[in-house]
Order: sequence, then C-alpha cells, then structure tokens
Amino acid sequence: MNYETKGSKCYDNNPDNCAKHGRLYNWETAKNVCPNGWHLPSNAEWDKLFRFVDGDTGTESPYDSKTAGKHLKAVSGWNYDGNGTDNYGFSALPGGYGIFGGRFDEVNYGYWWSSSWYNDYHAYYYFIYYYEEKVFSGVGGKKSLFFGVRCVKD
Repeated sequence: MNYETKGSKCYDNNPDNCAKHGRLYNWETAKNVCPNGWHLPSNAEWDKLFRFVDGDTGTESPYDSKTAGKHLKAVSGWNYDGNGTDNYGFSALPGGYGIFGGRFDEVNYGYWWSSSWYNDYHAYYYFIYYYEEKVFSGVGGKKSLFFGVRCVKD
C-alpha cells in the first residue's frame, strides 16, 4: 500500500522507499487507509492466511506461522538471500518500521498491522525477518509506530 495521507511516512522519509516498499502507517491511519470495498485484516484473517499456507488446523490466535514467511515473501527485494517463493502472489517486501519522532529501523524486516487491538495504547501486528521462513505475531505494537498495511477485500 502506498497511499499518502496524514499518519503515513516513507522509510527514512525517502520517497524512493515508498515506491519500492510502500508507505508506513500509524495504527489509527492504517484502520482507515484501505480503499472502499477493502479493509485492514484482523488477527483472525491473518491467522486464516497463515494456517492455509502452513496446512495447519489449530485454533490459537494470534498464530505464528512456521512456513508462511518463505511462501509469502517476494522472489526478489529481500537482502542477504532472504527472498521467498511467492507461491501465493502475496509478494511481501521488507519495509521496516517508523517510530514517532522521526526514527526508522529494521528495513530488512517486514511489519504489517492487524485491525485487532490489544489495549488503548497497543495493537497487534505481524512480521517477517529476512532470514526466517516463519511469520511472527506481535502483541502490543504501540499504536503510534508506523508499520505497513495489507488490505483484504470485503
């Protein structure tokens, strides 16, 4: 997603990074940035995707996938031979994250918001490291952080 709006940033404030990796959004913006007919996925929707890729029928949520990172990562664009197979056309790319106040970190990792919230100050998110085949859940990303967004069709 690369829709410019208040509450969004390019990694390192460099527009070239938005063109390559998409924009980063704080949680409040992420909840409303998807186009009409689309929405920010909940934990249950992320879990469904990762379970499908893993062939898992469990019920715990949020779900940390054992193989979805490998199969959802783009075939190029990840540093250090961290590319995936992109078996499902998801084409995940690393985008790092932004911290309120202008700092950025971990451009070799991909972070995406969930619409599910943890408490008044934290929300759930999912992330992929360049060197892992897994997808991990984060339980408590500060809502002021800037992560990527993937939208799901209504």
